[in-house]
Amino acid sequence: MASSHIDLSRAHWRKSSYSNPSGGDCVEIADNLPGVVPVRDSKVPHGSALVIPANAWAPFITAVTKGELTA
Repeated sequence: MASSHIDLSRAHWRKSSYSNPSGGDCVEIADNLPGVVPVRDSKVPHGSALVIPANAWAPFITAVTKGELTA
């Protein structure tokens, strides 16, 4: 994103339905902020978040689902 700081103080976080129910591998997203979809590790709620432009969210999820992203 062009901005170096996005205010996430009003973000309403929700855990992914695909997250591990026992507490590991948990991902949360906030989908109430116009234009962006922040993603964070639920085990580190005050840590950093990956902020994805809203128009890139569907292609991002498709790439993740297909295993096209590597570490």
